[in-house]
Amino acid sequence: MNVQSQARAAYSKHGAPTRTHRGTEYEIFAKITNALRIASAKGPQGFPELADAIHKNRQLWTLLATDVASKNNGLSQDLRARLFYLAEFTQEYSPKVLRQNASIAPLLEINAAIMRGLNGGQSR
Repeated sequence: MNVQSQARAAYSKHGAPTRTHRGTEYEIFAKITNALRIASAKGPQGFPELADAIHKNRQLWTLLATDVASKNNGLSQDLRARLFYLAEFTQEYSPKVLRQNASIAPLLEINAAIMRGLNGGQSR
């Protein structure tokens, strides 16, 4: 099977759910937040997984900060500023968690709040 036929097959599958941008963003946050939660629950044995999950969380927040800093972003200026602040906080706080000088709870709470916002204020 060549690349073109693989692409055709992937796009022709029926029954695949249609996702909104918000739904996709929610799923990404949920996946990373779950990885953070699971790795932190393992204690010292989960440190490699925790480091990977924190790295992915920081990548996500970097991407989000880049998006909200764009002049083409459609969110209100106030919301963009708040999200950018949370991105900065996540970047500065994450190394403290890795050095075991801080709890992971604030990172989990921030991501959960974003997920609630993406889900219209409702828990899934």
